[in-house]
Amino acid sequence: MTGTLIILICSFFVAAMPASGSAATTKQFTYTCSGQPFTNTSITVGLSAPDSVTAGQTFSLTVNIPALTLATAPATATTVQASLALTPTGGTSSDTSAKTGATVTAGQTAVPAGTVTYQVTAATGATTKVTIKPGELKLALTSAATTATTCTTTSTDVVDVPIGTSGGGTADDVVTYDCTASSVTGYRAEVDIKVVMTAPSGAKAGEDAPITWAGTIQSGGDPLETPTGADLTGAKLFATIKATGAGAPATATGEAALSVTAGSDVTTLPSISIKVKPTTAGTVSLTAGDLAIGTTSTSPVIKCTAPASGLKAYTFTVAEASRDSEPTPSHTTTTTHTATVTVKPPAEDDPPTRKSRTPRAGADTGAGGTMGPDGRLFILTGIGLVVAATIGGLMIRRRSLKS
Repeated sequence: MTGTLIILICSFFVAAMPASGSAATTKQFTYTCSGQPFTNTSITVGLSAPDSVTAGQTFSLTVNIPALTLATAPATATTVQASLALTPTGGTSSDTSAKTGATVTAGQTAVPAGTVTYQVTAATGATTKVTIKPGELKLALTSAATTATTCTTTSTDVVDVPIGTSGGGTADDVVTYDCTASSVTGYRAEVDIKVVMTAPSGAKAGEDAPITWAGTIQSGGDPLETPTGADLTGAKLFATIKATGAGAPATATGEAALSVTAGSDVTTLPSISIKVKPTTAGTVSLTAGDLAIGTTSTSPVIKCTAPASGLKAYTFTVAEASRDSEPTPSHTTTTTHTATVTVKPPAEDDPPTRKSRTPRAGADTGAGGTMGPDGRLFILTGIGLVVAATIGGLMIRRRSLKS
């Protein structure tokens, strides 16, 4: 009993310990701030990253900015602009531009909490982890970017993102798409979309395998805003997936109707059925491809490009082709029909009619034409034999009596 109790207590302690592979790595950093336009002197900023990445993978680092207070209410609506200095080890980040955060309402000094996202790339030869140390944070209004509140931290803590070996992809399958609009110069958005693909079961070579693509726009990235004045009548969402293995095509695209209004944000994405046709038995690996919004996938209003690497792979097994070409054995059924024939004997007073046929090119000989050779010779021979036998028998009998 004592041993069992100790084991139970130890198991509770183990269960209570934080797991090393949690759903996401999040760290809180305290900053001291000064200067306008915000009056906050101290804020806590959270940094979130995937639980693991693969070498060479680009991933999103989300910066959670708390609610702020403005010294002076803006006359017109605007947004928060944030710029965070990052020092990565075991990776690089060239994404140093200012990011757009929460929306600021005209005439209001209270600013809601918001997020901005930075892109970090793990080194190609990284084998252990990527370490990110946050530095100076500048907060401003997009409408007055030259005036900024400067925030600094004395924390020595860092965000560690382990290098995984599970084939890539973040724990929550979030893909950061780089979106551009063909009709708007300078339009660009980094949209985080959680992509989930449902692979088929029972796939066979030479047959279409249906894949269900589902996407959910995340709040961490930029909004997917459609250009004002764009023609989105009959717009569709085109989703492309990449495939490798079992002779599958390199890419496959599906489409679904999309309800969207020009100048508004796309908030809901439809599920799309995409068909992949492998040609041989084996394993097919699927990863997320590009997205397009418009009436055609070749000339869309918005095109969103997926990263070239670091994406989670979905796999399914392909069996050998069905042997439909083999001939089906044929079964022949023989039915026997039994017919009963009733022969009626001729009546005694109704003798059979005998017909005489004359042989072709011959004399009229009665029935001989039908019977073949003349039958009288055989009859006479038979009578002679009978007479001879009778005489012979009488002679033998007479000799027997004399003796």
